[in-house]
Amino acid sequence: MTNVSIAVLPGDGIGPEVMAEALRVLEAVERRLKDVHFEFHEHPCGAGEYLRNGDPLPAATLDACRNADVILLGAMGLPNVRWPSGTEMAPQLDLREQLDLYAGVRPIHLYHQAHSPLKPRTPAIDLVIYRENTEGLFFSRKGKFDAKDAEVRDTLRISRHASERLFRAAFRHAQRRRHKVTLIDKANVLPSMAYFRAIFDEIAGEFPDVQPDHVYVDAAALYLVQRPERFDVMVMENMFGDILSDLAAGLVGGMGMAPSGDIGDRYALFQPSHGSAPDIAGKGLANPLATILSAAMMLEWSPKEEVRRGAALIYATVERLCKDPSFGTPDLGGCLMTEEMGRRIACEI
Repeated sequence: MTNVSIAVLPGDGIGPEVMAEALRVLEAVERRLKDVHFEFHEHPCGAGEYLRNGDPLPAATLDACRNADVILLGAMGLPNVRWPSGTEMAPQLDLREQLDLYAGVRPIHLYHQAHSPLKPRTPAIDLVIYRENTEGLFFSRKGKFDAKDAEVRDTLRISRHASERLFRAAFRHAQRRRHKVTLIDKANVLPSMAYFRAIFDEIAGEFPDVQPDHVYVDAAALYLVQRPERFDVMVMENMFGDILSDLAAGLVGGMGMAPSGDIGDRYALFQPSHGSAPDIAGKGLANPLATILSAAMMLEWSPKEEVRRGAALIYATVERLCKDPSFGTPDLGGCLMTEEMGRRIACEI
């Protein structure tokens, strides 16, 4: 029997609701596999935990994440719970930095044409965004300012170490897909981006079987809407990844269809790309698919073949059910509630 210890961080807003359905699906996978056992260990984290105990990321939760095989997160943060600086609490970003989860991996896959605002695509939309998670423009996120200051500056940090490991991860992923990596930058204007591109070109030489490409970030936004099929693996700086991954999610049904993984050399965390959506929390309207697909990514990341079979089960089930355009929560034009969707997927498995 293979045991997988999972640190479960339900978080805020709709986080606990979508997490419940992901765990329901994982339990169905466990029953189907028979030789794999998931150990769920829930821990407090998020803006709600700050309101309760004064710390959005308790030390005990961070230690539990370090000791688990993998981390599954629901959603973090509440718009009205902020630091004195005015920024929202984002313990998910703290986890990325504390655990060195440098590669933000965001698959974008269209399961049904009815989910997309674009006209029918042939081939279908299927790409992966690699977002650098530990520096870029987010490097300045803990800076302080005074509203009376004449100006405020943020620093965009690009290091060789962070860039090299991100690019290698993206190229390795492309070797398992369609053998193309596109760098998204602004190298025509920013020296930091010209430096980023130079490192990308160096690393590309290590992967002669993968085609490298470069696209400026503004053009990338255009191409994602006009011809997203040109992209296979896209790799970019932190802020560009934050923006373009939301745009790309909009092409395949919205944030409820956007799973993600934050992956390092030792630890990995998986979560939906969406936020905590407190306006719909408790109403049963949240789409749990992003969290369920994040759980599938979590299983796919495992070095154990018997665990990876669980990922294939989830992907195949979602693909099959989504062939019916009525299978969906209201954001997809369907009428299923959060729990109904989770139960349908679990029963199908």
